[in-house]
Amino acid sequence: MTAWLIYLTVGAVGAASVIAQLALMREMLGAFAGNELALGIMLGNWLLLTGLGAWLGRNSDKFRHRETILVAGLLLVALLPLAQLVLLRLLRNVVFLRGATLGVGETFAGSFGLLLPFCLVTGFLLTLACGLTGDIGGVYVADGIGSVAGGVVFSFVLIRSLDHFGILCVPALLTLAVVGCYRRWRVVAVVLGLGVAGAWWWNVDAWSTARQFPGARVVFRANSPYGRLVVTESAGQFNFIENGVPIIATHNVEQVEEMVHYALAQRPAARRVLLIGGGVAGTVQELLKYPAAAVTYVELDPLIITAGQLFMPAALERVRIITTDGRLFLRNTHEQFDVVIVDLPAPVTAQLNRFYTAEFFADVKRALPADGVVAFAAGRYENYISPQLARLLASAYQTVRESFSNVLLIPGERVFFVASAGGLTLDIATRLEQAKIPTQFVQRHSLAAMLAPDRLADVQRAVAAPAAVNRDFNPVLYFYHLQNWLSQFPVRFGLLEATVLTVLGIYLWRLRPVTLAIFAGGFAASALEIVLLLGVQIVCGALYRQLGVIVAALMAGLAVGAWVARQWPARRLAGLAFGVAVFAAMIPVVLRYAGYLPVIVAVTFALAAVVGMEFPVASRADPAGGAATASRLYAADLVGACLGAWLASTLLIPLLGVTLVCVLTAVLNAGAGVVVWRRTG
Repeated sequence: MTAWLIYLTVGAVGAASVIAQLALMREMLGAFAGNELALGIMLGNWLLLTGLGAWLGRNSDKFRHRETILVAGLLLVALLPLAQLVLLRLLRNVVFLRGATLGVGETFAGSFGLLLPFCLVTGFLLTLACGLTGDIGGVYVADGIGSVAGGVVFSFVLIRSLDHFGILCVPALLTLAVVGCYRRWRVVAVVLGLGVAGAWWWNVDAWSTARQFPGARVVFRANSPYGRLVVTESAGQFNFIENGVPIIATHNVEQVEEMVHYALAQRPAARRVLLIGGGVAGTVQELLKYPAAAVTYVELDPLIITAGQLFMPAALERVRIITTDGRLFLRNTHEQFDVVIVDLPAPVTAQLNRFYTAEFFADVKRALPADGVVAFAAGRYENYISPQLARLLASAYQTVRESFSNVLLIPGERVFFVASAGGLTLDIATRLEQAKIPTQFVQRHSLAAMLAPDRLADVQRAVAAPAAVNRDFNPVLYFYHLQNWLSQFPVRFGLLEATVLTVLGIYLWRLRPVTLAIFAGGFAASALEIVLLLGVQIVCGALYRQLGVIVAALMAGLAVGAWVARQWPARRLAGLAFGVAVFAAMIPVVLRYAGYLPVIVAVTFALAAVVGMEFPVASRADPAGGAATASRLYAADLVGACLGAWLASTLLIPLLGVTLVCVLTAVLNAGAGVVVWRRTG
């Protein structure tokens, strides 16, 4: 084996790993739970298991037949993601109850078991390659280049043209082509490549998708940068499912009428209405019952509009449709609207949380006249308000009160907030009757039950409690939402979770100075990437091309930094740890006072470059060398990244805010720098 062939192999593994990660994460979000906590658990498991695979390869340079092991690992990298995708779709409703929402324990165990084989293999191959070449920095660079290529190709090419099975076939064929570069394995590579191409041609994606929805007919499936959209039909009802989460169902009269009439009853003569999300469900046509209303409908994902026009063309008649991020539209528009309706899912992710912050409602206020109305829903009310739901409602109430002095709370199927600087009324039935608006559900009798004094008193007591205001860089509302979501499941701390936490605790306790610095750098790269992605969404809206640029800048920075520092002496490691700390401390200032995409991209690249420099420098500080050193460094890097992903996305950012997370990350890296400096000084 020549060195260039090993570097090519590592690059192929890096590209395949990133593409598989992005595709399978989207699938797992749908299979388990489409919220920030689930995403953090899955990403953390991915990094943790890859780190475990790297650790298992610590003695791989002593193995016989290392070329055979390397190629066998490549074959698994090619084929395992395809098998994982199919098994996830076929077995989710077998292992878990069909239609049931899964809690943290099930999400952790399910994603852990699914990701285990692939992640162990990729981590092991990185360490094996370091032992074969004796060049830890070179392998790190090759992996980084492959990761950059995989991320860019996925974000800008594959996701726009292929389904998930087709996407995974691309790295499979690429990896098998690399296998073909090993002479003894060419026939195997050709045969397996033909098999993968045959499965692609047979349309395994359509077959496995149909098995996910027994009893319904899949009439549409496609990918966009925003998610995987599947439309099913059953008994004349169309259901839109994005990333596994039902987002739209036709014939859902109650939800549509509540969303529209609680707001429009306040201003029945409204001439200009802005609807953010939800139009395909029938909301547009419900709005057009008001004769003076002209509706502007803003939808982020054009694929939803395409599917809506295919199956419910009447639902989108006589409306101006704009496909962009709703918040970005509000920030840039000079138009004025009489009513703004935010018909979006609950703030279960950082992206959705942007539509429930004080900064968003300030943008809404600028687009409304003095007596304009904004309406949205948060939380479900079924005659009982738990402490977790109360905190959620109180935070939403305090947040909207920052911009609007009058806020009505209507305890319908969901808790609806109607806010304005002008007058508001709960006598919705009279307003609808006077305007002669026909309704099926929102009528005098049902409203009398919903607006009963005890129900109104319940929600008023809930919002009277003190609660934090939800802000862009301190997104407490989605943390409260996660708390409310978690309260619906029994706490199950099983053997798997206990074992993982115990092993992780022992590992962290035994970290040496050099591996502590790499651990801190991995934590910083992962946690601060989430901070920067949050910043991009706030600055630029949910424009996934820009998010792809940030991810590419991060991976490119890691590769460039490792390349630049390949020959640097070990004594520079402490200085690099201090450099990461400085960058971490700078990020809140950059986001608040220099919040432009080019600046954020440049900071991301520079931060990643400093983190990338640590890896080859640290390899020179470890006298063991070879696979043993690579194993320790990769494990520390990936375990640090795992904890950064787990903690930043699900706890630290929503609870402490962006500034404190950056400060804590800076302190961690500065502390690691001090430990290394004392050891080497």
